[in-house]
Amino acid sequence: MRIAQVAPLWERVPPPAYGGIELVVGLLTDELVRRGHEVTLFASGDSISLAKLESVHPCALRLDRTVKEHSVYDMLNLARVYEQAEEFDIIHSHIGFPALTYAKLVKTPTVHTLHGIFTPDNEKIFKHAKNQPYVSISDAQREQRLGLNCVATVYNGIDVNSYKFYVQPEEPPYLAFLGRISPEKGTHLAIEIAKKAGWRLKMAGKVDVVDVEYYESEIKPLIDGKQIEYLGEANHQQKNTLMGGAVATLFPITWREPFGLVMVESMASGTPVIAMNLGSTQEIITHGKTGFLCNSVEECVSAISKVAELDRFACRENVWNRFSVQNMTDGYEAVYQKILAERFARNNGYFRKPVLLSNSSI
Repeated sequence: MRIAQVAPLWERVPPPAYGGIELVVGLLTDELVRRGHEVTLFASGDSISLAKLESVHPCALRLDRTVKEHSVYDMLNLARVYEQAEEFDIIHSHIGFPALTYAKLVKTPTVHTLHGIFTPDNEKIFKHAKNQPYVSISDAQREQRLGLNCVATVYNGIDVNSYKFYVQPEEPPYLAFLGRISPEKGTHLAIEIAKKAGWRLKMAGKVDVVDVEYYESEIKPLIDGKQIEYLGEANHQQKNTLMGGAVATLFPITWREPFGLVMVESMASGTPVIAMNLGSTQEIITHGKTGFLCNSVEECVSAISKVAELDRFACRENVWNRFSVQNMTDGYEAVYQKILAERFARNNGYFRKPVLLSNSSI
């Protein structure tokens, strides 16, 4: 099958540190290549992939301070994709609504993974293109009122083998927090939980420009380097070490998180997750087995004393069974085949039917 994978240009694929979408795109793209598909990745020029790479800019946009209008490069990227549409059997967009207007202008079908959230503004264009095929990354992400053509839910996956498993937490014990330092990720709540429980907290994550004021006013004054530590932005190995050595990873989000890759990465390391019961958390965490779902700071504090009862092997097994890159790729292959089969039927067979690969044929 000839597949185009379209990634955001803000970060390279895969990301050197933080970047959930780019991590998922990189893993999916490489696994599709291993399975025999002909894949072209449209991403920043510094991306690393087994697929053929096409780019309109030599590096991730966030690294190039000379770029003032990011949307220009996004438009150039989409123009390059859809000018070549006839060369692909399917186009897979990971960039959200910008691809919707282009997708309606070509015969090659585009499947759109919904990595983000809906807003009053972008809902207008989603409604305009509601018949396009969409994939949600959790059932909780879906908005039934929009009437979108969601053909499947495919959970994000990780390369479980790349995460060292920690049989037991390190000493002295601590809690971990990993993610953007932002209000929606609940960094302030993580600190509040640790302080009320009397536990050490180690935090890692990037501070985006829009969150600098939040960091400076609400987070930085609470960092003492002893009970509350901030380690900066962490790469893959540092993330694994941070979460693997923790008694629990805190995920006290304040918004409807569409997926939350940090939860999966923590469990792959062997560490249970204490999360607010919002968005996708109840689809990822098995309450009382791989972590705890809470409705308040007080419940999170109470859950810390119960974490030692959980089986860290069960946390990793849960990831193997549900959130591996193999499971994710199986899901997307099924989506591609479904969309192409339906298109073939609608057109009474009047277009070249691609060779569809299955796991058993590879």
